[in-house]
Amino acid sequence: MQRVVITGAAGLVGQNLIARLADRPEFSVVAIDKHKTNTALLRRMYPDLEVIEADLAVPGAWAAGFEKADAVIINQAQIGGLERAAFVANNVTATEHILKAAALHGVRYLVQISSSVVNSIADDFYVETKRAQEALLANCAIPHVVLRPTLMFGWFDRKHLGWLRRFMERNPVFPVPGNGKFLRQPLYAGDLAAIIIACLERKTEGIFDISGQEKIDYVALIRLIHTIVQPRARIIHIPYSLFWALLWLYARFDRDPPFTTRQLQALVLPETFPVIDWPGIFGVPATALEAALRETYLDPRYADIVLDY
Repeated sequence: MQRVVITGAAGLVGQNLIARLADRPEFSVVAIDKHKTNTALLRRMYPDLEVIEADLAVPGAWAAGFEKADAVIINQAQIGGLERAAFVANNVTATEHILKAAALHGVRYLVQISSSVVNSIADDFYVETKRAQEALLANCAIPHVVLRPTLMFGWFDRKHLGWLRRFMERNPVFPVPGNGKFLRQPLYAGDLAAIIIACLERKTEGIFDISGQEKIDYVALIRLIHTIVQPRARIIHIPYSLFWALLWLYARFDRDPPFTTRQLQALVLPETFPVIDWPGIFGVPATALEAALRETYLDPRYADIVLDY
């Protein structure tokens, strides 16, 4: 049996990974996350799961959870927000503490969930701190793999496509900035979870760009989600400048908005990311985009479970 510590365990990737490890008796999981509501959800869903509620940016008793661990999934991340300090704390400082705890307790393998943004032309707090996080792993002596996923979606998605889906259901109109012709490569979190499990089994090392195998314009993606969930909203196009102004105004009232002007700027950048043969490398078949979206939004087990933001 492998004892596996998962940081950021109550977020999108962690929840999807744990849902798939729950039926794998060869893995024993320690789940660590600082989000009170979402860690409580983990405990309710998996009563036998070892859950530690802690902020990894602060040294503490949580490090004892690494004792006798075979592997650590470094998965905690600050993705959105307005303050640089939060990105540094969650993406850099917490990783420094994790690596120290892993070395102290003799952990033999690490999986870092990085991001495709390290190759992006974007320049924001997320890009800056994810690059810094990768630099920490590059100087780490513990055998490890770095996975760089693109924009993800799946069960438990409280941000990104999950938030957009809920916006569709609650509002009469759904605004798309400009013509919406921004190429995306969405990755199904279920596929990434399967890749992580394959890494744990094979102890794969190296850096891998895990992009969605299908490229799709943002507006086409929104229309596909609209077709699947059939919400009340009507899709409309509005000028980019107006969209930006609305996000800026929203952020004046919400200090932790689900979508920011920086994310909008990243959304419209004309860039794509490398597509490698990860199905062949990891032995994980890619789930077709439409099938993955249907599983995400229509699966009766998890489709209606929404994480707290």
